Amino acid sequence: MASAAAAGAPPGPAAPKSRKSVTGTRRTVAALFLLPALVLLGALVVYPIGYSLVRSFYNARGDGFAGLDNYKALFTDDGIRTALKNNIIWVVFAPTVSTALGLVFAVLTERVRWGTAFKLVVFMPMAISMLAAGIIFRLVYDQDPDKGVANAVWVGVHDTFAPSSAFPKAHPGRESPLEADRGGFVTRATVHTGQTVRLPLVGVAPDRLPDGAKKAVAAVAEPGKITGTTWQDFTRGKGVGRLGTPDPSEVGYAGMRIEAVKDGKVVATAEAAGDGTFTLPAKADGARLRLPAGNFKEPYNGVDWLGPALVTPAIIGSYVWMWAGFAMVLIAAGLAGVPRELLEAARVDGAGEWQVFRRITVPLLAPVLAVVAVTLMINVLKVFDLVYIIAPGSSQDDANVLALELYRKGFAEGRPGVASAIAVFLLLLVIPVMLFNIRRLRREVRR
Repeated sequence: MASAAAAGAPPGPAAPKSRKSVTGTRRTVAALFLLPALVLLGALVVYPIGYSLVRSFYNARGDGFAGLDNYKALFTDDGIRTALKNNIIWVVFAPTVSTALGLVFAVLTERVRWGTAFKLVVFMPMAISMLAAGIIFRLVYDQDPDKGVANAVWVGVHDTFAPSSAFPKAHPGRESPLEADRGGFVTRATVHTGQTVRLPLVGVAPDRLPDGAKKAVAAVAEPGKITGTTWQDFTRGKGVGRLGTPDPSEVGYAGMRIEAVKDGKVVATAEAAGDGTFTLPAKADGARLRLPAGNFKEPYNGVDWLGPALVTPAIIGSYVWMWAGFAMVLIAAGLAGVPRELLEAARVDGAGEWQVFRRITVPLLAPVLAVVAVTLMINVLKVFDLVYIIAPGSSQDDANVLALELYRKGFAEGRPGVASAIAVFLLLLVIPVMLFNIRRLRREVRR
């Protein structure tokens, strides 16, 4: 009976699985999900790093072991040393300036009603690729003020305080009474009161003449004074105008400065009117008339932004333009978490805004500032696009950085072994910065 009853009884609950089997199953599922990512990581990161490390010990043809020769080139090759020096400049200044500007923008935009719109404008360059930004700033830094915005502004400001000459190309023509003198021109003979003097010049393009220029007229003699005319004596040919005489189609040199020089000293000066006429007083009698060099000074053409001296700071400026918005957004996010009670308490205690900023805001934002600075350091160590696009061929050696030198050694000079050594060296430079960032993040998580 007991055995029959036992046979008809319902089965009991299944025995629970062991904890080890459940953990093993979860790990297997997790590994299967991670497998595609691990395959891609190995193919796109681990394998290239390993291959570059191996390749850095071989010669250019790849069929002979070169030992440490490629690594020695890192410190003996002039191009690589220049690139290393420029990378140091980049690492020191680009992250510092970008982070500082981001901090200033983040703090100030909290105090204005249109702060959101300002943040949008500052962050907008992040939406532009490095290639596009490089093309934009290649135009911004163009030497020609008619094309380059930077030089257009610079020349405009300069000419406001120190106007350039309107006659940089002017010079005496045929049968001229003038001869060269200290960058200007002087009359061969002395002049006397009651005399009219003609000072013809050529060489100024019609569209470059001063705005106040009028049709040239012959000066009228005046007793006790010296009168004259200086003008564009452009005689087209025989039968068309007279050489050395103002014709109806010719224009006066408005604003031309004339000096009367006697015994090496300037005794009188005059400035030509719109029609080119001028008048000197009686004390100019017996003097020679000089058109000083200031009349023919070449126009100010701005700053050579992409020349050897300024090309690296100029490119760093374009980088800051792009990444200051990135720094501002991250710092603004950190600033939103700063307790307002601390700031208000400091103000109530009599602290000024600068003291609040320096003693409270910046220390509380130190972790965020560290994140921004370290991220930008890693980024600038790999900078390539901006330098390659903005720096012209004549200045590219002076603006060289390690990533660009890697490209040049590997593809332009046919030295893949040296290029691989540069890649490994860059990796070694980035690793300490990455480790510092990882340790800092772990400390933040523990808190």
